[in-house]
Amino acid sequence: MNIIKRSGIEEVFDITKIINAMTKANNEVPEVERLTAQEIRDAANAVAAQCEQMERAASVEEIQDLVEDQIMARGKYNVARKYITYRYTRALVRKSNTTDEQILSLIECNNEEVKQENSNKNPTVNSVQRDYMAGEVSKDITRRILLPKEIVDAHDEGIIHFHDADYFAQHMHNCDLVNLEDMLQNGTVISDTLLEKPHSFATACNISTQIIAQVASNQYGGQSISLTHLAPFVQISRESIRRSVVEEMRDFVGAVSVEAIDEITERRLRKEIAKGVQTIQYQVITLLTTNGQAPFITIFMYLGEARNEQEKHDLAIIIEEMLIQRYQGVKNESGVWITPAFPKLIYVLEEDNIHEDSKYYYLTKLAAKCTAKRMVPDYISEKKMLELKVDKNGNGNCYTCMGCRSFLTPYVDENGKPKYYGRFNQGVVTINLPDVALSSGGDIDKFWKIFDERLELCHRALMCRHNRLKGTLSDAAPILWQYGALARLKKGEPIDKLLYGGYSTISLGYAGLYECVKFMTGKSHTDPAATPFALSVMQYMNDACKKWKAEHNIDFSLYGTPLESTTYKFAKCLQKRFGIVEGINDKSYITNSYHIHVTEEIDAFSKLAFESKFQALSPGGAISYVEVPNMQNNLEAVLGVIRFIYDNIMYAELNTKSDYCQVCGYDGEIEIKKDEEGKLVWVCPNCGNTDQAKMNVARRTCGYIGTQYWNQGRTQEIKERVLHL
Repeated sequence: MNIIKRSGIEEVFDITKIINAMTKANNEVPEVERLTAQEIRDAANAVAAQCEQMERAASVEEIQDLVEDQIMARGKYNVARKYITYRYTRALVRKSNTTDEQILSLIECNNEEVKQENSNKNPTVNSVQRDYMAGEVSKDITRRILLPKEIVDAHDEGIIHFHDADYFAQHMHNCDLVNLEDMLQNGTVISDTLLEKPHSFATACNISTQIIAQVASNQYGGQSISLTHLAPFVQISRESIRRSVVEEMRDFVGAVSVEAIDEITERRLRKEIAKGVQTIQYQVITLLTTNGQAPFITIFMYLGEARNEQEKHDLAIIIEEMLIQRYQGVKNESGVWITPAFPKLIYVLEEDNIHEDSKYYYLTKLAAKCTAKRMVPDYISEKKMLELKVDKNGNGNCYTCMGCRSFLTPYVDENGKPKYYGRFNQGVVTINLPDVALSSGGDIDKFWKIFDERLELCHRALMCRHNRLKGTLSDAAPILWQYGALARLKKGEPIDKLLYGGYSTISLGYAGLYECVKFMTGKSHTDPAATPFALSVMQYMNDACKKWKAEHNIDFSLYGTPLESTTYKFAKCLQKRFGIVEGINDKSYITNSYHIHVTEEIDAFSKLAFESKFQALSPGGAISYVEVPNMQNNLEAVLGVIRFIYDNIMYAELNTKSDYCQVCGYDGEIEIKKDEEGKLVWVCPNCGNTDQAKMNVARRTCGYIGTQYWNQGRTQEIKERVLHL
């Protein structure tokens, strides 16, 4: 059994440290008021037993709380006071410097919590360590200076989560929907170098990867681009290649037919498209941004964005090549084809590709094949999105999310036209819904009162995010604010006008709707008797966002938070605050957003149909998934799910497994098991390998695919997922 120290280092549980600490406090009171040696041992053993029952590494703070409880339970109140005083004195000493131990532990790769904080960051790499070091400094400044104490305390207690505090000290924001069209068509500037409109598809792809890397280095969230913005350069390359072919043919005796010239042109064009797509795929994977990771990039594939039939035809060629290369995967260091984490792909289902007799149905079949092997693309239903994303002109809109699930709200510019590319999200604060329920004790009136208080706390925290961005000059990130990714502001111009009126969004996140409803009603939110309450909770948060929007002219939006490491944090905080409540907080994770609990038996179609009701009430971001086995030999079933998505839900994905053991060459699902100390570890079922450095594991945890493993809470959640198909 292990414990997690304050520095984040995980070490073996040592009961003698508990006995020694209790003995020191015991010796400071009169003998008549002391615990006996046996009572101290019994108390220490009781604490050890409680830690064992957690089935995870307990923190030092949790253990000290348990020690206090054991002393008090034996009626030795003066001993308890001495122990509490000792804790307080030590806390004051630690507060004199809050970052040194954290930084030193992460440099030595001993900080288990930081190592597992982000499943796409390798904590042993220097660039990642430098980002983490800067992050620790930022968090320290944020906690001590930039945020009100009530928000810091609420964050520490797990009542809310103030996301990305490691970037808050800087004037940085969350997600972007990059205006690639503007940057390619009108030129951009990178590192003081003017990049003009490219003269070929291959060059456009190369410039795009440079834009992606620059954008990722100037914000901390996801970003999205559309392949539609690359499509016009296919025709430019076609015309250039055709001119070259015609010149070459002049040396031949006799006339060469137009058909032959066209055939040679298209053949060469296809090769250029393949090279361009390969540039995007490999550059994205191999580029490291300033925070030491590949850019969190999503690529949008939507035929309906094309402005004419020729452009749609060319866009289809790019989409086809993107799917072919993603199906193939990338080679790991052993030369084995594996599933990469990025770029994330989103494929739009529409009338032109959803039916067997649709012109582009072949692309949907290819997408299904790719999903079955590589977990992407994910799917947006144009049909459902047009119903849900209606602008002030009454028109439905279909567009991509910013990253894994963060959606902009509909926006019409001064010319009356919808605008999405070039917009962004200011940041996120998440409310812990199970904590609201448990704090109410099940009293419905008290629930709504506490809910109001917590929402107002989130409101204040979100305004801290907004106010931190106010006054930011465009010079802070020229690629974003001056050179087209988000805007074309002048040098020295504040970005403030982009923070109001709906141009950008700011997100109220939420987590644990299932646990909240289960505690208040005794039933899962899938139960017809409990569903109305679940929907009312969602509507209540939407109403709060609407109220704040009217007050500030800022586009607050409700967002289904993609908890990664925070799912573990929230679970631990709930256990600390309320003890173990069976069926509510007795696991090392809580449920993401509105999702059905991972252990609940339900078929894929029922799950998607049910969760579609909640996507409509989560306009700032939502995604649903179904967990499936290996479907590579059952593509008709995959296509069946895809067709169901088109008719029933806006945004969904299929989760399969894509793993590889470097020790024995096993190509299948790497399993999760408990080791002798009760810790969850990844194990090859073929050879028993448990060395994470010698296996490739890819799992979707919160919209993105992760490849660097997860903390114990998220690992337990992955282990307990049931299949829906």
